[in-house]
Amino acid sequence: MADCDANVANMKGPKPLTIVIKLGTSSIVDEHTHEPLLSVLSLIVETAVKLHEDGHRVILVSSGAIGVGLRRMDVKKRPKHLPRIQALAAIGQCRLMGLWDSLFEQLRTPIAQILLTRNDIADRSQYINAVNTINELLDMGVIPIVNENDTLAVAEIKFGDNDTLSAITAAMVHADYLFLMTDVDCLYTANPRTNPDAEAIEVVDDIDALQADVSSAGSSLGTGGMSTKIVAARLASSAGVTTIIASSAHPQYIFPIVSYTQSLGLPRNKSLTALSALNTPAASSPGRSSPSPFDPSNLPQRPPHTRFSPSRHPIRDRSFWLLHGLAPHGTIYIDAGAHRALSNKAGLLPVGIVDVDGNFGQQEAVRIVVVERITPVTPARSVAEEAEAAVDGAAAATTSAGDGLAHTYTQTPPTGTPPTSTPLSAPITALPIHIHRRSSTPPPQLWRGTPLEVGRALVNYSSAEIARIKGLHSEGIGEVLGYADSEYVALRENVSLAVF
Repeated sequence: MADCDANVANMKGPKPLTIVIKLGTSSIVDEHTHEPLLSVLSLIVETAVKLHEDGHRVILVSSGAIGVGLRRMDVKKRPKHLPRIQALAAIGQCRLMGLWDSLFEQLRTPIAQILLTRNDIADRSQYINAVNTINELLDMGVIPIVNENDTLAVAEIKFGDNDTLSAITAAMVHADYLFLMTDVDCLYTANPRTNPDAEAIEVVDDIDALQADVSSAGSSLGTGGMSTKIVAARLASSAGVTTIIASSAHPQYIFPIVSYTQSLGLPRNKSLTALSALNTPAASSPGRSSPSPFDPSNLPQRPPHTRFSPSRHPIRDRSFWLLHGLAPHGTIYIDAGAHRALSNKAGLLPVGIVDVDGNFGQQEAVRIVVVERITPVTPARSVAEEAEAAVDGAAAATTSAGDGLAHTYTQTPPTGTPPTSTPLSAPITALPIHIHRRSSTPPPQLWRGTPLEVGRALVNYSSAEIARIKGLHSEGIGEVLGYADSEYVALRENVSLAVF
């Protein structure tokens, strides 16, 4: 059996690899009958166990709870009513984990269930606790199986899809690889099912320059598609994780894919030493009627897949949590000077704030958006004059519709044009912004041009307070508000700038 382990041997190094494998609903249950795809699941289990036996740390991110629930209740079509969907998820999750447990038990490998919502990691201490729990399970030799807690999650605290959840999980544990297993073998320049000229994309070094077909919207059971996988790849790559799109029908290809990638001399996450080069697969043993799925003779030297290269300057830990662990509750518009200060590791002062949007409190997350200020702050004004102007500006900024209700906009600020920056991740940037309106008087035009989202921050002041002190020097905060909790609207350690 030595030949059968040729690719596996190349994955061994001074420290184990951490590999996150994400499986969508279409890889777990049949789209039409909702029956579990036992042959695919068995191959996934064999692959995960083999990786585990060779000393690597493996995490599965598994969808499929709703699909399994549909089968259990003999429901033909996924319902649209949220309580019914969540009830089916509750029914299906326990049966799905029972299925995983029974398959892993055949190979004497323990597993653990981890159910998350965005709310679970919105608090920094809970985020760290989740990281510690997953790492402890891995140290115990357990394979964690992660899924979103669909039974409890509501729109405001959902990750949106398990592609995003898998990317966040990979970043949390500083994974070396994230495998997004799907029903196609790689990313193409066009839809290969309809366009014979479609070409496979082997490597993506610059996601922003990517020109590929993302028309696949996912199965009728799942919520993802190719576009969500690209968003997940962007998110994971920014954290230093090598992301792979590959076919869920051939999970055994994980071995030669990793070996091939390691042979290129790419750095591992956490700056571990690169592993040895890929050996040429040997021929299968003669007379074998049913070759092992791990036999290299069954595998091409470079199986079809798309690799997204990790960022050369990865975002880690607290910065990643600020960017992707929190859902923003509003937007702060800053000028170029404030952006330069943030880029130079300074905090966010009120003098650099042009406008504020949304309804949020202290220590809540907001988007940071750079705009061109129409009327620059005049330093010659006295503190009292600045304070008076700030109060007048705040009063004008809070006047609009007379119904007193919160109107919902999707990334449409009250002034100027909507932000057009590359999204940090789809489920975060797609969240609506709530704007409270009180009269029909339009707010003053404070900025112009195309706004650019550059990061996230936890703020020391509420949206109402920031509306009153925006544009002021810090010494004017106390005179306007009657108190000054901090000279900064956001401390530098609570600001994370995106790397696009």
